[in-house]
Amino acid sequence: MSVRERLKIPERALWRAVHHFLEGWSSAEYDEDLDGTHWWPLGPKGAASPRVPFSNESQLDQIRSECRRLLVENEFAINAQENRISYVVGTGHRYRVVSGASQNTHETLLHAAQTVIDEFLRENRWHRRQQEIMLRLDRDGEVFLRYFAGEDGLLRVRFVDPEQIRTPSRYATRPEHSFGIVTDPQDVETVRGYWIDDSFVEASEIQHRRANVDSHIKRGLPLFYPVRKNLRRAEKLLRNMSVVAGLQSAVALIRKHAGGRTSVERFLADRESQSAAPGSSGGPSSVEHFAPGTILDATAGIEYEFPVAAIDAARYVTLLQAELRAIASRLVMPEFMLTSDASNANYASTLVAEGPAVKMFQRLQQEMIEADREVLERALRTAADHGRLPKSVLDEVAIEAIPPSLCVRDRLREAQADAILFRCGALTREQLALRHGLPVPDPQAQPPSGEEM
Repeated sequence: MSVRERLKIPERALWRAVHHFLEGWSSAEYDEDLDGTHWWPLGPKGAASPRVPFSNESQLDQIRSECRRLLVENEFAINAQENRISYVVGTGHRYRVVSGASQNTHETLLHAAQTVIDEFLRENRWHRRQQEIMLRLDRDGEVFLRYFAGEDGLLRVRFVDPEQIRTPSRYATRPEHSFGIVTDPQDVETVRGYWIDDSFVEASEIQHRRANVDSHIKRGLPLFYPVRKNLRRAEKLLRNMSVVAGLQSAVALIRKHAGGRTSVERFLADRESQSAAPGSSGGPSSVEHFAPGTILDATAGIEYEFPVAAIDAARYVTLLQAELRAIASRLVMPEFMLTSDASNANYASTLVAEGPAVKMFQRLQQEMIEADREVLERALRTAADHGRLPKSVLDEVAIEAIPPSLCVRDRLREAQADAILFRCGALTREQLALRHGLPVPDPQAQPPSGEEM
C-alpha cells in the first residue's frame, strides 16, 4: 500500500502538494481537499515555518477584518474582550513620580514632574485610551500610537489605524520596507520608521505594541484568530437551537384525525365561525384560540400531540459548552468569563493568587505598564524640551505604576502586611495610598505623630 493510500489523501490533492513544493510555494492557501485546512508557508530551505498565518499585507488585512467582524457580531467574543479590559485595565492604572536611583530628588522637582504626568493623563483621557489600547491590541494584534508635542510642552498621543501602515509600491521589492515598517537591513528589530499613508515617519514618533508573534515578526496577530471558527460555530449552534426551539414551541398542539380528509373537513365545518373578524372584509374564520390552562376534550377519532414536550435542549447545550471551553482555554480564562454563567465556577476559587487567569492578567498588566511608562517618560522629555522641567529629569525621577488588584482581597490581612512594610521603610505613605486606591497625601503636609498606621 502506498503512502497516499495509507494516509487517505486524494490523488489530486497529493499532486497539487508536490507541484507547489517543486515551485517553492511560500504562501498559505486554502485547500478544500484536506478538510478545510491551510498549507503552511515554507522557509527558504524548505522547512516549515508556522509562526504567522500571513505572508503579505493583503493576507494580514483579511485576517484583521475577519477578527474585527467577530468583535462586532459575536456575543461570546465581545464578552471575552470586555472581561479582559475589565481585569487588565480595570479602574485604571495609577502613576506616581518617585525619586530615581539617587533617592534624594528634591520635592520641588517631584511635584513639577507629577504635575506634568497628571496633565498628560487628563489631556489624553488616559483611562479611556488604556481601554481602547487593550481593545485594539486584542482585536488587531497591534497598536500604533503617534506622538505630537504641543507648544505648551504637553505631549498628546493619537491612534494610527493598522491599515494606514503600508509599504508604498515603489518599495515593494525591498524586504527592509515590508509591511509598512522600515527596519535595519541587518536587524529586523531595529526600526527606522513607518510608512503612514505613503509618508515616512521616524520611529521615535511612533510607539508600536504587538501581540501574539515573535519579536522579529513586524506585525501582530489578532487574539481571536486561532478560535475564530469556534466562535462562529458556537454562535451558529446557539442560533439554530433558538430557532428550532422557537418553531417547536410556536405550535401549541397537533390534532390527529383517524378518519382521513373527510373527517378533517367535517371537523372544520363544525368549528367554523360564522362571524367575521373585526376590520376584515367579511367571511367565516376557521382559526381557533386556546387560552392558558385550556382543557381539551377529544372526540372519537381525534388525538392531540404536544410537540413542545419533545424539545431536548440539554443535548445541544453540552455541545455549546464544549466549544466555549475550547475558546476559553485559548484565552486562558475561566469559562464563566466567556459565558457570564457562574453556575459551575466559584469566583473565590478562580481568581486566586496562583490561578492561571490571575497569572495571565498580571503578565498583561505588566506588559501594559512597561509600554505606558515609555509613553509617560516621553511626556516628561517633551516637557523638558520646552523648559518646563530640567533636562536631567529622567535621570532624577522614576515613574511608579500600580495596577488594580486582581485576586480576591482580604483587606484586613493586606492592611496588616502593609503596616509591617511601612514600619520597615519598604513602603511610603504615597505608595500605601496608591495601593489601596486612596487620595495621595500632600508631601508637604506634616505626617502623623510617630508615623503610626
